[in-house]
Amino acid sequence: MTKLILSTSNIMSGGSSAVRHDMTSRSNAELTSSLRMNFKAAQEDAAYAHMQTQPQTNGHSDDVSHTPSFRDWTSHHAAKAVLYVPTLDFTASALQEEREQYDITLKLFYLPGIPVARRASQTREALDFVLQELHVPSIDLLIVSFPGIYFDEESEGCPDKIQSRGPIEADPEPLETQIKTWQELEKLKDEGLVGRLGVSEFGAERLQPFLERTRIKPSVDQINLRDCCSVPRPLLTLAKKEKIDLLVHNDSTNILPRGTLRELLGPGENGAGVLANDGDMAGDKRKKNREDGEAVDSEGMKGDVEPQWVIKYTAVVKNRGVVENKGYFAAAELKA
Repeated sequence: MTKLILSTSNIMSGGSSAVRHDMTSRSNAELTSSLRMNFKAAQEDAAYAHMQTQPQTNGHSDDVSHTPSFRDWTSHHAAKAVLYVPTLDFTASALQEEREQYDITLKLFYLPGIPVARRASQTREALDFVLQELHVPSIDLLIVSFPGIYFDEESEGCPDKIQSRGPIEADPEPLETQIKTWQELEKLKDEGLVGRLGVSEFGAERLQPFLERTRIKPSVDQINLRDCCSVPRPLLTLAKKEKIDLLVHNDSTNILPRGTLRELLGPGENGAGVLANDGDMAGDKRKKNREDGEAVDSEGMKGDVEPQWVIKYTAVVKNRGVVENKGYFAAAELKA
């Protein structure tokens, strides 16, 4: 089994025009497009590096048609059985000003079908990647998204939203499971790694018993009001009483479905070529390439890929309200 770590780098930097033109896009679309852009940039860098090593004729490389293998722009940590897609480089990713000048918010998406027992290690792993990326010792707010939780399921104020959101990706988790996960998050606050904790898509009927059984209360509840005109009064009353900030978001609960991930990493026009086609079609393509005399490396990794978690991070300059750094990390497992 190989773990895959996917990263977007800073999507607010100059090379991310594909996502900057629409800052209101849903997170799943933003994640997909920014990952694809970062993969493409890494491939172009690898192709350029290859060109620089080739013989020059009149100042130009003789090889201008080289298509890099995924091995040229990813890195493999054999001891940990981890493939970084693309290669991670934290040397130039630090924030421009001092840490106290920023509000840093993370949102961690626990994905459907992943055992709850993995969440403690996955949470720390995801947090650690962001701390390294931003070169900071802690973050201000960590919001968690549980699979199958939709704000409208408990709100009579949004009668039409169930039909509008599309198929349900997962059944809602029992409260007991969420409490156990939350206890692991409380440890992060105790250690000073996280300033505040928050939840996503909790209506009043879910939030009330949750508050009664947690040692550290969530200070934020993110809700999706895309198809609603106002926050239901029971939730407003509870949030005011418990001093919980209600924030509006436009995130997708199942932010990285398995099919989307395979398309991103697979062969073809929209894929990165990291994975082979289902049914080892890549092997047939390699054979055809050899027969045609083409020097194209179409080999991809074989196996079933399963998304594990996604984390979104945002660093806002406090005194200007400007988003300086924003991006995503995602983890997946490839099982042969």
